[in-house]
Amino acid sequence: MAKELAAQAKEAFVDDDFDVAVDLYSKAIDLDPSCADFFADRAQAYIKLQNFTEAVADAKKAIELDPSLTKAYLRKGTACMKLEEYRTAKTALEKGASIAPSESKFKKLIDECNLRIAEEEKDLVQPPVKVDQTPVPAEPAKPKFRHEYYQKPEEVVVTVFAKGIPKQNVNIDFGEQILSVVIDVPGEEAYHLQPRLFGKIVPKKCIYQVMSTKIEIRLAKAEIITWTSLEHGKGPAVLPKPDVSTVRPAYPSSKKVKDWDKIEAEVKKQEKDEKLEGDAALNKFFREIYSNADEDMRRAMSKSFVESNGTVLSTDWKEVGAKKIESTPPDGMELKKWEI
Repeated sequence: MAKELAAQAKEAFVDDDFDVAVDLYSKAIDLDPSCADFFADRAQAYIKLQNFTEAVADAKKAIELDPSLTKAYLRKGTACMKLEEYRTAKTALEKGASIAPSESKFKKLIDECNLRIAEEEKDLVQPPVKVDQTPVPAEPAKPKFRHEYYQKPEEVVVTVFAKGIPKQNVNIDFGEQILSVVIDVPGEEAYHLQPRLFGKIVPKKCIYQVMSTKIEIRLAKAEIITWTSLEHGKGPAVLPKPDVSTVRPAYPSSKKVKDWDKIEAEVKKQEKDEKLEGDAALNKFFREIYSNADEDMRRAMSKSFVESNGTVLSTDWKEVGAKKIESTPPDGMELKKWEI
């Protein structure tokens, strides 16, 4: 059945119906997720649809399943070149060429990668050119979740303010110069943040954490330079001064300085004001009473709760301190003593 679906997908691909081809390959993969050819062929369909990030992911999976599958390296190299990740593309293409040295496509694409890499290095050496920024670009549509970033000499910290998102609904991937954040909650429109980053990063050193009110992503810089923007092409890189020790994060000079202490206070206020139900709400209420109480109130709460076997909670030390607190079960319930 899976092979039949794959055959139908190839027919759709030949007819330039790439959306149908992707759908059919996906169904074939569901039936046989260990077939590397299915992933490599779906990657090619994604390339035709200009979904290059998905194409790279499929090509990687195909290589994991079958490291000798030359077309998977070709797909990965092609997609990475479209994303302007020329060094990653060159590595994949060179691996494919070592497996199939007679395939001329690899040499042609490797030569193109070398040319692009040389141009990038040349651009880094040249001084930045002043650009007339008089025209103000139109603001993009407001995203579902707000995101901010700040940076240190060795890392960039991106925060997506998405509240109450389960960890299993968050998918984050790192590339040589790509960050991919996908939040997909069933029944809601998926959120995508997939910028080409201002500078190179080290994917193996990048980490993220899903919290109750936000998602915090730490990007390890490949070079110690100051990013003037989160996204590529929005300003020249700035080398840090060698005699300056950075205490607080360096913020982008092209944007208004953010009051991060105020933002952190707002996040804490959101956590405090979070509406809980049932036992969680009751526990939060008792914790707030205890944290705001003085020493006598805390002694009264501890003594009354322990001596009454959890049936009485008092904050009056004058009343509680002078006597032993007896267990008082709720109305309609009977207290029983268990013998051990």
